[in-house]
This record gives sequence, structure tokens and C-alpha cells, in this order.
Amino acid sequence: MSDLRTVYDWFARSAATHPDVTALEVGTTHLTYAELRDLVERLAARLVTVVDGRPLRRVGLLATRSVTAYAGYLAILRAGAAVVPLGTEHPAARIAQIVTAADLDLVLAETAGSTTDVAVPVLTVGPDELAALAAAPSPDTPHRQAEADDLAYVIFTSGSTGPPKGVPITHRNICAYLELVAGRYAIGPDCRLSQTFELTFDGSVHDLFVAWAGGGTLVVLQRNQLLSPVKTVNALKITHWFSVPSLISFASLLGTLTPGSMPTLRWSIFGGEPLSLPAAREWQQAAPDSRLVDLYGPTELTISCTEYWFPESTADWPRTSNGTAPIGHSYPGLDLLLLDEDGQPSDSGELCVRGPLRFSGYLDPTHNAGRFLTADLQPTGDGPLTERHWYRTGDRVAMHNGYLVHLGRIDHQVKIRGHRIELGEVEETLRRQPEVRDAVVVTMQAQDGELELHAVVTGSGCVSDQLFAALGDQLPPYMVPRRISVLDQLPLNANGKVDRRALLSELGDSR
Repeated sequence: MSDLRTVYDWFARSAATHPDVTALEVGTTHLTYAELRDLVERLAARLVTVVDGRPLRRVGLLATRSVTAYAGYLAILRAGAAVVPLGTEHPAARIAQIVTAADLDLVLAETAGSTTDVAVPVLTVGPDELAALAAAPSPDTPHRQAEADDLAYVIFTSGSTGPPKGVPITHRNICAYLELVAGRYAIGPDCRLSQTFELTFDGSVHDLFVAWAGGGTLVVLQRNQLLSPVKTVNALKITHWFSVPSLISFASLLGTLTPGSMPTLRWSIFGGEPLSLPAAREWQQAAPDSRLVDLYGPTELTISCTEYWFPESTADWPRTSNGTAPIGHSYPGLDLLLLDEDGQPSDSGELCVRGPLRFSGYLDPTHNAGRFLTADLQPTGDGPLTERHWYRTGDRVAMHNGYLVHLGRIDHQVKIRGHRIELGEVEETLRRQPEVRDAVVVTMQAQDGELELHAVVTGSGCVSDQLFAALGDQLPPYMVPRRISVLDQLPLNANGKVDRRALLSELGDSR
């Protein structure tokens, strides 16, 4: 183990070792490690003055794909606080809900007026403020030093009962992750790593700190660049790509995934949702000199907990029952267990995990119910969680030819284009609308082969356009269904439950 106690220490080490290497590239703005570190020091000192010099605990970050976003992330950590990313496209009501749930001390925002409903101080730092900071005298403000067991960041995920769930990750968790993965991809000062994920998605933490741990350059992709992966890889000379598999579909639809079309790629890493073997094969042919890796892991297990490295020859690739890439093997030091429907160890069933990457429970402890098992596989009581407790992922996994294969969810949680969504949260939001009597949300395959949400509601007076508008005010865009259908009654099965299979059939016939 290294002596790096916090995730910021990993960046600081590279800044000391590679001061003149470009650390961050956002459009035409290039900052070396020395320049970024200097900006971070100044911004961290500014953060502390907003709260009269008292120690910061948790700071919201409302910025995306800009220098403010990445310098702000590091500055919050440098100030000894935990980062709580806030979605710039999320409705104001949801942002305010997370600000309250996370008990924030402060929000660092890129633009003014984006946080009018929050009850904490807001520091706006756009390009002009960054330029003023860079020109100001060097700060001498002492910062609180974070400890290994302090929180590094809190990601809010979709909650099945309505409110989003806060997943707190400690410095000990993320440092353990970096110890396991940072050295796997041969990253050095000549490497250029893509930053494809929003900061509200924990894959972004992999992007940032795997790049900065090795002295590489973090190349931030703008939204329009994500939709043209091949063009972007070549234009920016990306050497390490990490994204959700959905982006392969965009490249394929454009007809750009031709053999050898991405010669600069050395590593191609995918995660966040199942990777189909045909999509993987198409990408590999376009980047023949790239090593292909599939990562799996929920936010609660610090980004990823298993990996599958594809054999270099496609002739040696596996075949799986569902046509998706294996999720491989667990990282060293983690304990994995598959439990069947009776809660007994099996070769197939719900995946349970414990070890140094497992978080210590949700920010709101009431969300822990049903998510943990004791060492002897019993439901947890009201006592504290220990390192011996198993986290129940809710994912169905099977052992296949020596590899783990992901078979889907045991509940109604889905991943769409990398975003984890509880269908129950969308349903609950629909049911709160005065004209809605009942609501069901299902997933259907779109024309591009990806999943999309479809909602079905009952109730007199339901109007789809009005429901779309209401959802847009309360949910982030990726959680708003593509289609809302109004029925007189939901189909039921013999047990009186909603017959989702019949509903899917009816929706398919009405397309």
C-alpha cells in the first residue's frame, strides 16, 4: 500500500512529479499540472472564506465539462471537504432536495442564478472569476487536512421510493480503488484519457483520478463530441477511452466504425451497462491496437469491483447465454458471493460483495434496509454495519466457464445509457400528479437497439403533454420517459398484479 491517504494526494503527487505536463484539456484551454494545482490552491482558499474560515464538510458542485468543474472538484477536496456533484440539467427542485439531503455547507456553481432555491451560500466561479483568482496574490490560507475515513464524495442515485439516495464514498474507499486499478492501463505523461461522464455519474471519478494518478492528460469531451466517438478519438488523439457501451451504437449508426479507424487508441474501457459482444467486436475491429476491458460495479462499491479483459484475438472471445460480455473476475481483496432465491450460496443468483471498496451505508440510514446481510447471511438489524457485512447489489449474476456474467436486475432497477434508474421513482413521481390514478414504467428497445423508458398511466383527465412537463420539472432528463400512454385500466395477472408482460405486448402492438 502507498502512503497516499486521500484522493487529492494522488493528484498532488503527479503535480510534483510532472509539473510541466498538461493535466487538463477543456476545448482550447490547456492547464499543466503546476498551473492546475496553483488554481486549485487559490480556489480552495476562496471556498473557505465563504463560510468565515470554518472547516467545510460537504460542498455541492454545480458545473459541467468546464475548468470550473474540474478545478472545483479538486479545490473542494483540497479544502478537506467532500464533493457532492449536482446535475446542471436537473430541475431546481431536485437540486434543492439534494442540497438538503446532503446537508451541504456551500454550493460552488459555474453560473449565477442556477441555485435560486437552495438554502446555503452559493459561490459563483465562471471564467471571469477564475481569471481574477489566477491574477490574485498567492493564498496562505491553511486548509483542513482530510483523513482516510473522511468522505471524499457523495453520489446521489435514483431511489425506488421517491427520494434520491446519497452514496458516500470515503478517501479510504477511493484510494483502495486507485491502488487496484490506476496502474493497470500503463498511463504516463504521453497518455490522453477521455472524460466522457458527467460528474454526477461515478464513472467520472475513474476518469479524473486514474488519469491524474499516472500523470496523464484528462481530455474533456463536450456533449456533441460524445455523439461522434471515432471523429473525436482521432481529432483529440485519445489513447485511453472509457464510456458506456451506448456510445458504440452512435458510432455504428454513423458508419464510422470501419476497420482500423481509431489507430491512436491503446485502451478501450466500457462500463455502466451491459456490453454486447457484437458491439465489442465492432469497436475492437475499429481499434485493433487497443486492449478492450469491461468493468462492472455499482456506485456503492466505488465505481467498479470486477473486470473482464478480452483476449487479444477475437477468435478467443467467449460466448455467453445472453450475448453480453462477461463481467469477469473480482478485484483482489474483495469477497464475492452469489445467493439463490432461498438466500443460499450458488453458482447463479444475486451478487453480494464486501471488502475495501464497499461503502459503509447510505447517507440516510433508512435506505440501508434490505441492502445488507450479516456475515452469516442474515438480514441486518438496527446495529452498525461492519466490514463483515455483505452488500446486496440487486444484480443477477452467474458463473459461466470461469467468468461472471451479468444477467439483469432482480428488481425493477435499470441502466439506460449509463444512468441507473429505479423505475419506481419515475412511477412515484407520476402518481403524485393529481390526475394520475396509477402508473407503470417499463423499458422497451429503441430503434438504435438501446433501452428507453415508456410510461403507462390511468386516470380521467390525464394528458401526456402535461405529464411530460410535470416530469421535466421534477426529474433529470434521462429519467423522463420517451413516451407516456394513457389507458383506461392496467392489465392484471391472475394474482391481481400488473401484468408487465401483457403491457409490453400491448405497447409493442401500438407502436
